Amino acid sequence: MLDTEPEVAVRGTAALGTDPASHRTSPSEALLFQRCRWCGSAMYQRLLCPVCAGSDLRTEASTGTGVVRHATVIHRNTPAARNVSLVEMAEGFTVRGRVTGPATDVHSGDRVQLTTAQDPVRSQPVFQLVDGPYRSRS
Repeated sequence: MLDTEPEVAVRGTAALGTDPASHRTSPSEALLFQRCRWCGSAMYQRLLCPVCAGSDLRTEASTGTGVVRHATVIHRNTPAARNVSLVEMAEGFTVRGRVTGPATDVHSGDRVQLTTAQDPVRSQPVFQLVDGPYRSRS
């Protein structure tokens, strides 16, 4: 059964060198994910753990930092090109979302920060680039 209230402490942030107290936000602004109480796996919007098939999941709030693992540009059903990215969050789960800015400036390996937990149009998280667009060293 899913918890309705996120836990206050965010697990795994000590390894990142961040203070969990600095990332506390209201549940409506935070990106909520589930963590299996049995095996500790993190997942996004699941009913069962994909690792152990356990149903004892607790809801936690993400710190909102992540890395783009895959980015693609979509041209259909939209007046302008937009990107759809798979973002691996610091807590260990992957979420599909949108990164703001020019669609062609988003690449794998870019660091991102959550800006909106749920876009009202597409119901996806929205991120922004932390270090600016990635530029290869040539």
